Amino acid sequence: MSSPQNAKYSDSHEWHRLEGGILTVGITTFAVNELTDITYVQMKPVGTVVGAKQTIGEVESVKATSDIYTAVPGTIVEVNSALADHPELVNTDPYGKGWLVKIKVSDAGAMNGLMDASAYDSKYKA
Repeated sequence: MSSPQNAKYSDSHEWHRLEGGILTVGITTFAVNELTDITYVQMKPVGTVVGAKQTIGEVESVKATSDIYTAVPGTIVEVNSALADHPELVNTDPYGKGWLVKIKVSDAGAMNGLMDASAYDSKYKA
């Protein structure tokens, strides 16, 4: 399965989709496959100011706990509350219902360092 074209990707396997100044962040299919069954998701709370390449939370699976990063600075404006009761949404729909946080972006130029879907898929074979 190819990664969606409407997002940018980091080497730490997060996807970033910018729409109207709001950035949605989640983890890629590659990350989901590496982690296997997601059992717990915890993101920093709404109102947290984050910098580029800063930890915004963590995802736990039956295999490991992984930090989640944002490539773009801003303020967390929404956390996917559905994941508290249904962390498996990250496994079943990582680019849709399994999104992690939404960030009001303070510097969209930080996205310039991210890969497009083709580059990410070539590097990691999603």
